[in-house]
Amino acid sequence: MIPDLLASGAEVRSGPVRRPAVAGRTIFDYADDLAIQMPASCQRSGRCHECVIEVSSGAESLSETTDAESFLKAPFRLACQATIERTDSVIEFRPLRRRLRILLGQDEPLDGSVAEAFDSPVRRAGGVVTYDGVHLDIDRGRALGLAVDVGTTTVVLELIDLESGAILGVAGFENPQGFGGSDVMNRISYDGNAPGELRKALGRALNQEIRTLCSELGIDRRVIYEAVIVGNATMRDCFFGIDVSPIGQRPYKSTIEIEARAGIRSTTVLSERAHRLGVWMHPQGFVVSAPLIASHVGADVAADLVALDAERLTGRWMLVDIGTNTEVVVSDGSRILAASCPAGPAFEGGLVRFGMPGSEGAIERVHLDGDAWQLETIGGVAAEGICGSGLIDLLAELRRGGRMSPLGVFGERAREVVVEPIRGITLSREDASNLAQAKAANACGQAILLRHIGAEPGDLDQVFLAGGFANHVDVANAISIGFLAKVQPDRVTKIGNASIGGARRLLLSRARRVALEALVGRIEHIELETTPDFFELFVEACRFEPMAAA
Repeated sequence: MIPDLLASGAEVRSGPVRRPAVAGRTIFDYADDLAIQMPASCQRSGRCHECVIEVSSGAESLSETTDAESFLKAPFRLACQATIERTDSVIEFRPLRRRLRILLGQDEPLDGSVAEAFDSPVRRAGGVVTYDGVHLDIDRGRALGLAVDVGTTTVVLELIDLESGAILGVAGFENPQGFGGSDVMNRISYDGNAPGELRKALGRALNQEIRTLCSELGIDRRVIYEAVIVGNATMRDCFFGIDVSPIGQRPYKSTIEIEARAGIRSTTVLSERAHRLGVWMHPQGFVVSAPLIASHVGADVAADLVALDAERLTGRWMLVDIGTNTEVVVSDGSRILAASCPAGPAFEGGLVRFGMPGSEGAIERVHLDGDAWQLETIGGVAAEGICGSGLIDLLAELRRGGRMSPLGVFGERAREVVVEPIRGITLSREDASNLAQAKAANACGQAILLRHIGAEPGDLDQVFLAGGFANHVDVANAISIGFLAKVQPDRVTKIGNASIGGARRLLLSRARRVALEALVGRIEHIELETTPDFFELFVEACRFEPMAAA
């Protein structure tokens, strides 16, 4: 019977693994069969909303959505509610939360510590634990903290010893809020229609990772006394349960930023007791955030600047934090300018048919050898898709080999290019168009800020690349397609996930928190869309060729 089912194409797939489709079984049943870890704390009743999946094909063969799934729109379902009704098609799904390759800052070894004096507000002395001098708990033998970077696409957390600075454990996973949209503007819209769902999805996933770390390390959650959260304005405020709708409309500012500028608040830093946010740590511990810079330039970029010791940098430098929202910071040694580039998720796994984040099976290196593609995947396993560094290589190789025009038109006007024939992985004309627009947004941010500061790319003394896949980007390829300004390649430093490194340093030092507030106050925010020739620059930057000066 199984061969007949497979011959007819009636099967259920997730990644490279497949099983025959059987009517009456749920997708959750198949997750069990395929050994896919699927969270569910409601005994598969649909109440917890944790087992969200994306159905990429065969949705018509599944049961109608239930009331428990009313917060979701196609192609998303709850695995426990999606039941197979027809066995006449291929049903392909993936869990919305995948574990990702962990990337620390280059100078931050997993078992090491930051070489600086520690000044955490958490103190153990006299048999008690205090927070800024106020009694918090009895002394349980140690004091730990969490550094958490909440990105639109990925989430990374570190468990830190607050007394030695040692990194005890690290976890990274795909942000489970993807059912609300792949970029911040869609998330903001979704949150307005289904308040609280995004926050709950993230909170549950984060708590599961904390529980796993604590279990593996034999740690009592009650010795975790503080967490520092960084992220863009939308991700940060959503985590704290703050209405994010103002960020989605002019002047595109957080409620917290608006209140701070009006003098209602003295800072954009947020602080809340852990039990009020439902974070799995000591209930009376504190969850605090880094400050916002302005508009969409959020606490994650502030943390980048901490990791860089930006207040001590000299000369002309530029930081490019690559992500769904790319942020650019430029300095001439005196002024510091910052802007947010609405790049979208094309290089982060969205809007490209076979795009995916940097998890196992992602093609991360591409080289054209004659007529054959040479591919490297994360983990050295069968390819499932292409992550950002692989897409940059692919575009550069297509241009270098004359197989794609600067406008993204393939040779012989083909509709797609086959990258991995066995797995059927391709790059389509539509994919190339989405990638062109994403890299154009990045290019405009760099070019406009350099113009404001009065510098050419070649004038920069240092260029820092940060972000989830920045450490794996081929700099020459990125420059050749206009993803990165025409800087001196030997002046480019890849700093890995600088946001999590900055969050860690803030967790360990009150002095750094004070210094960061002062630095943020000096930064000038530039709204790219108000630049008179922004549209012309954007159109020109959609070409796959080295970036022209603004």
